[in-house]
Amino acid sequence: MTLQGWASRRSTAQGLALRARIVLECARGDSNLAIAARLGIARGTVTKWRARFIAARLDGLADEPRSGVPRTITDAQVEQVVVDTLETTPPGETHWSRRQLAARVGISPTSVARIWKAFGLQPWRTETFKISPDPLLIDKIRDVVGLYLAPPANAVVFSVDEKPQIQALQRSAPVLPMMPGVPERRTFDYVRHGTVDLFAAFNVVTGEVVSKVTARHTAADFRDFLADLDAVVPAGLGVHVVCDNLSAHKAPVVQRWIIAHPRFTLHFIPTYSAWLNQVERWFAELQRRCLDRGVFCSVEHLTTALHDWIDAWNDNPRPFIWRKTADQIIDRICHYCSRISGPAH
Repeated sequence: MTLQGWASRRSTAQGLALRARIVLECARGDSNLAIAARLGIARGTVTKWRARFIAARLDGLADEPRSGVPRTITDAQVEQVVVDTLETTPPGETHWSRRQLAARVGISPTSVARIWKAFGLQPWRTETFKISPDPLLIDKIRDVVGLYLAPPANAVVFSVDEKPQIQALQRSAPVLPMMPGVPERRTFDYVRHGTVDLFAAFNVVTGEVVSKVTARHTAADFRDFLADLDAVVPAGLGVHVVCDNLSAHKAPVVQRWIIAHPRFTLHFIPTYSAWLNQVERWFAELQRRCLDRGVFCSVEHLTTALHDWIDAWNDNPRPFIWRKTADQIIDRICHYCSRISGPAH
C-alpha cells in the first residue's frame, strides 16, 4: 500500500463498513425506507448500494474511479516529505518549517501541511521527559500507587507538599474587564509585594485539603505542619503521608517527630517523579483558578485569597481518581528506557 493510500485508509474502511451493513440489512428483506431510517442515512443511499450489490456482488461495493483534476503530488513526493520530516533537518536548524520543506520537495507549503496532518506529524512541537534514577524506583512506585488504589483500613492517606515563593503581584494598571468579543486585558508589568509559602495536605480519598501559609518552608515548618495534621485527624487513625525527597522532609527534626508520633508513616516518591504526588495536581488547580489571574496588593491580600479559595474547595471537595496500576506505570517506564537505550543514543 502506498503512503497516500495509507492516509485515506480509515475513511475508505468506514465507507465499506457502512455499505456492508446496508447489504446485510437488505438481506433481511426490509424496505429501503426502513433500512435508511434504522441506519440514519438517506433512502437513495440504500437504493444505490442495493442495486450495485445485485449487479456486481462484492465488487459493486468498491469505489468507482472519480472524475476531477489528476493528482499533482506523487507518492514519491509524499514519501519524501514524511522521510525528510522524520530523519533530516535543515542545515544549522533543528526542524523543518512548511516553507523550507516545500521548497526542498517542490510542492506548496499547504500541501506539506496536509501531509503532516494526514500522518500526525508536528515538527514544531516538542515535549520533555525524565527517567528517575532512584535505585528504589519500582519499590516506591508500588508503595505509593498501592496507597492510592487501596488505602489502608483505619487510616487516612495525605499527599503533602509545599508550594514555595507564591508571589503577591499587583499589575501596574487596573485590569480591563472582559466584554463581548474582547477578553480580559492586563498590563504585562507588575509590582511584587512579597511572597508566601503554602503547605498543603490533600486527602486522596475525600479530596479535602489541610493547608497552612507560612513565610518559609524549613524542616521546622514542615514538622509544625505535621503537628497540625495530627491535631486534625481523629485519634485512633493511622496517617500515611506521601511526600517528595526534599531535604526538609528528611531532616533530623522531622525524623524525631515521626518517632514520637508512631501513627504517622512517611512514603517518599521516587526522585524526579512529582507526577506521582497527587497534591501537585491540586496545586495546578490552585494556580489556574486563583493565582494566574489574581491581583494582590499585599501579602495579607494574597494570604486571604488563598484561604478563601481553599475554603471554597473544601466546601465541595473532589478527589482525583487514580487509574494506573503500578505494573502499568512500570511497563511504560520500561518502554521509554528501551527507546532511549539503543545504539543511536
